[in-house]
Formats: sequence, structure tokens, C-alpha cells
Amino acid sequence: MTTEQRRDPVEALEDIIEHPETDNQAVAVAIDRGVKAIGHVVMWANVLLIGAIFSQVALRYLLSQNYPKLDEIQWHFYGIVTMIGISYALITDSHVRVDVLHMQLSRRAQRIVEVIGMIALLTPFIYLMIDQGFDYFHESFRVNERSDSPTGLPARWAFKAIIPISFILLALAAFARLIHDGHALLFGPASEREGRSLKPILLVILGFAVVCAALTLFVETTEEKLVIAMFLTFIALLFSGYPVAWVLAGVGVAFCGLAYLFDNDLLLWTGLESTFTGLDYLTLGAVVNRVYATMSNAVLVALPMFIFMGLMLDESGVAERLMTSMQRLFGTVRGGLAITVTLIGIILAASTGIIGASVVLLGVMSLPSMMQQRYQPKLAAGVVAASGTLGILIPPSIMLVIMADQMALSVGDLFMAAVFPGVIIGVLYLVYIFFLAFFKRDAAPVPEGAIRPDWRAVRDVFIAVIPTLALILAVLGSIFVGLTTPTEASGIGALGATLLALGYRKLTFQKLWNVLVSTFNTTAYIFAIFLGATVFSYVLRELGGDELIERVVQSTGLGASGTVIFILFIVFLLGFVLDWIEITLIVLPLMRPIINGLGIDIPGFGVIDEPALVWFVILVAVTLQTSFLTPPVGFALFYLKGVCPPEIKLTDIYKGIIPFVILQLTGLAFVFLWPALATWLPAVAY
Repeated sequence: MTTEQRRDPVEALEDIIEHPETDNQAVAVAIDRGVKAIGHVVMWANVLLIGAIFSQVALRYLLSQNYPKLDEIQWHFYGIVTMIGISYALITDSHVRVDVLHMQLSRRAQRIVEVIGMIALLTPFIYLMIDQGFDYFHESFRVNERSDSPTGLPARWAFKAIIPISFILLALAAFARLIHDGHALLFGPASEREGRSLKPILLVILGFAVVCAALTLFVETTEEKLVIAMFLTFIALLFSGYPVAWVLAGVGVAFCGLAYLFDNDLLLWTGLESTFTGLDYLTLGAVVNRVYATMSNAVLVALPMFIFMGLMLDESGVAERLMTSMQRLFGTVRGGLAITVTLIGIILAASTGIIGASVVLLGVMSLPSMMQQRYQPKLAAGVVAASGTLGILIPPSIMLVIMADQMALSVGDLFMAAVFPGVIIGVLYLVYIFFLAFFKRDAAPVPEGAIRPDWRAVRDVFIAVIPTLALILAVLGSIFVGLTTPTEASGIGALGATLLALGYRKLTFQKLWNVLVSTFNTTAYIFAIFLGATVFSYVLRELGGDELIERVVQSTGLGASGTVIFILFIVFLLGFVLDWIEITLIVLPLMRPIINGLGIDIPGFGVIDEPALVWFVILVAVTLQTSFLTPPVGFALFYLKGVCPPEIKLTDIYKGIIPFVILQLTGLAFVFLWPALATWLPAVAY
């Protein structure tokens, strides 16, 4: 017997505690490293995707040739990156979660939430996707499925194999996190108990249960009661802090199981009637086909490209150049620094579209200077948060790309339709800052020793602005004049941002690595929410949720305009507790038949096919912009708090965003009253 075998059990236990990478922990660490290594290889497919898009455009215009294989290669790269990325995002804990209560919990309580979530919500979904995904792949392999195009790629089954493979990888990642959490719960230090217990979360869930019980009294059928319970269960579990994507998926699977039990008269003891939904394990397996449709969606290929473009521009130093030159230009203007931040926010919005990146960048660059110049903390916080959120509306916007996909509209139409509303809101910000600084001189004082601008300052601004504007015009202009599709323009934009970083001598291997990792993570957690929403929406529709919502909206009797206002009000309220991605993927598609049924006469100028839908989607987009600023889930507020100087309190942030939310709603009113603000530009462009 060796020395290791003769050790006292107590000593062995102490060794495990002191060296967490031993025994089972070593397995978990090995899985972590393996998943990360795979992710670090796969993320380079985004570089290949840029090359494929550029090659496609170049071959079309230089050689007048089209290659269907290049089209398919693009969404193959997109599908591989997103599907493999979801396990990488789980390992790195990058998935979106509602942190309002979660961040207040002790580390031990957070681990308990994660363990319960993985077992009850994530595990059933993973099993479904591995089992049904393998059958989906096997059938494709059996018939040797290939591209629909005669000149397309062979072996379509190989691409479909990504579904079960990626979920096996996700299962391994989840297993590793369970080991880490289980080990910490059993042997973790006493410091992990510091913080609040699970009591706040349990109270929130109990409160939603009471609301659910009350609301179900107003509907008759069991299906309708299940729809209400399903939606409220989802919102309640969001406050647990478990990732949004897996809450969506887990609730969908759970309510499919409930519907199956009611269909088969197994829950008659509850006093509720039987249902006829037809939901069961096999019918839920139909979501695998929907997952494949999302993986192979050519429109969504633009997502990682626009994300890459924005992150690369942040790394290129464009914002720093703009801040330095514009500060000199507006140095002697009262509120000049706030005006500078807003103008840069507008420019960044038209070039990045990444809210987190814009808010953090603007906050880091401007908040210390604002505090040094004795700006009111609430004004400084409000300006940065509001200016950073413009990127979700002003094109190219990843939100508009997803909305176009969900509503079966042209991405180009929505991009053009959002230009005037986005600019109007930006101008409202500038007007507000100017008048506030003029009438309330202590809110934004002129800095001491400010130098009056000269022609050199004007020249520096032009030198800083022109390259960025040229890139924006290249991306949006190529879409507007029909030279490229939005997907192709996104790839050209990503390449242009990289060349701009090279031109500024800011591009290093480390920065390229950082951009690729961030793009990989961001695209993955958005796609994960797509997966969860696919399951959730499928079950919700099978339960009759779309019919219930349509009937409730139509029963208001408010007329066409009143109904639109009512829907926007509901979206505004949902923005307090849901992120824009969930609202876009779950709620927005349910509104399409309602808006079409209202018969609203919106000017399409004889060109736009569905002007009422384009107008409505822009209204929803403007409304959802406010969701970034409204507590408790306003993500811009969390991003800002993370980079605020200590003299800016959370209450300053909340007070500071109020006037900007009002300004956004004012811009919303303009678009509502004058629909041509949204429909004229798309009509003129085409």
C-alpha cells in the first residue's frame, strides 16, 4: 500500500478542500479547459465568415459570378459559431440574467439557484435536444441529404450533426458547473455565506403565484389558465437570476409536460378540465427543426458581423479621437461636454449598435471629466446612459435585424425607417442639454480655463469624424442603394472596421483576440435566448396563447389607434422586467396578426408592401429603447454603475434617466402622430 493510500480520511478531505482541482474537481477543470479550447478555435470562424462575405461581393461585382456555395458557407459558419458558443458562454458565465436580486444573494445562495436551475430547467432541455437532435441528424444522414441547390454544398447531414454535438458539449459544460457548485456547497469557505439568503427570491415567486391565481379567475378554459401561468412563471423565475435563455427553455418544456398530463386526464384532481393541445415529447421535438431554421437563417448572419464591427471600432480608438477633438470644439459652450458625449453617442450608435460597449466606453471617457467640471451627477449619468442606448435604434442595429426576421420584413426597410426616429431622439437630447445648461447654470458649468475653439479644432473634428462616417455610409449606403444585402454589408463593415483599426495602428493580436472572444460570447448568449424562446413560443402557441392575447387586445374596444397605444403601453411596462430580446422574440410576433387586422392606413407611398407593420415595428423599437433605462432590469444602468466614479450614486443614475425616458417617449409620440417619419425614407430609397 502506498503512502497516498495510507492517508487518514480526514487528511484526504482536508486536501480536497485545500486543493479543489483534485478528484472530481479535476474532471470539471478539464472539461472547462476543453470547452474553452474548442471555443477559442471555433471563434476564428468569424474571420472566415468575413472573408466569405467579402469574396461573395467581390466575385459578383468583379467577375459577375454568383456562387451558392459561398451563401451556404456563410450560414454554416454562423451556425457552428453560435451552437458551439452556447457551451462556451455557460463555462464563462456570460449568459444574460436578471441581476436585481441575484447580485444581493450570498455566493452560496447563488450556487443553490444555479444547481436547481440546471437540474430542473436546463437538463430536460438538453436531453430533449440531444435525443431529438440525433434523430433529426440520423434521418438526414440516412437519405444522404444535400443542398437544395444543385450547385450547393453536399452532405447537409454533417451540418445538422452540429445540433446533437453542441448539446452534448453543453451537457458537459453544465456537468462541470454542477461539480464546481456542488463542491463549493459542501466544502466552500464560510465567506460564501456572506450576503442575503434565498428569501427575497422566494417571496417574489410567491407574489407572482398569487397574481397568477388571481388572473386565472378571469379566464375559463384550462388552456388559457396554463398560458397565464406559463408567462408569469417565466417572469417570476427571471428574478431568481438564472440565465434568461434556460428559464425560457425550461419553462417551455415544463408546461409541455403539464399540457400532456391535462390532455391525458391525469390532473383532473386539480378541479380543472382536460385539454386538447396535442403536446407531448414527440411534438415538442419539432423545435429541433426550428433550431435548424435559426442556424441556417441568412439574415441572422449579420448579427456576429455587426457585433464584430462595433467591438473592433471600440478597439480602434475612434471614440477617444472624437472625444478629444470635440471637447476642444465645444469647450467654451455651457454643457459642452454633455453635448460632446451625446454627439459621440449618435456616431457610435450608427457604427456599433452594442449598448454595453457604448455605455461603458462613454462612461469611462467622460464621467471623470464631468465630475471634475462640477456637472450635476444625475445629469452626467443620464447623458451617458441615454446616449449609449441610441445604438439599439439607429441603424445598423442588431435589434432591427432580429425584428425583421421575426416579423418577416426587409432589414433594409427597417434600417431606413429607423433613421429619422433615431436622429430625432438624439436631437431632443441635444436640445434638452442646451436649454438645461442655459437656464440652470450650475447643472453643467463651463470648465475653468477653457480655450476658445479655432479652425484647427474644427479640422481635428473633421479628421476624427470622416473615417467613421465613411464606414457608416459604406455600410448603410450599400444597403440603401441596393449594392449589397444587409448581411453582405455587415461583413463589409466588419472588414472596414478592421482596416480602420489597422490604419490607426491600434490593431494588435491581443485586441483582435479580445474582439473575437467578445463577439463569440455576445452572439452565443443572444442565440441561446433564440433557442429558449423557440421552445417557449412553440408551447405558448400550442396552448392557444396567441389567440388569447389577440382576443384580450381586441376586447379593449379602443379602435385602431387606441389599440396600438395599448400595445405600446404593455410593451413599455414589460420593458421594466424583460429585456428587449425576450420581448422581440416572444411578444412581437404575436402582434403581427393584430396589427394586420386593424386596417390602419399608413402611407407606403406605393412602394412599401406592409407600411403599417414597418411603422408599428419602429414604434416598438423606440419603446424598447426605454427598456434599457427603466429599472429594475435596465441594462444600461448596470453597465453605467460598473464604471461610475464613487461620487455618482445609484439614486443619481435613477434620477438622471427620468428626463431622457420622457424625451424618448416624446420621440415615440412624433413617430406615432406622423407615420411618414418611419415610412418615407424606405419608400424614397426604393
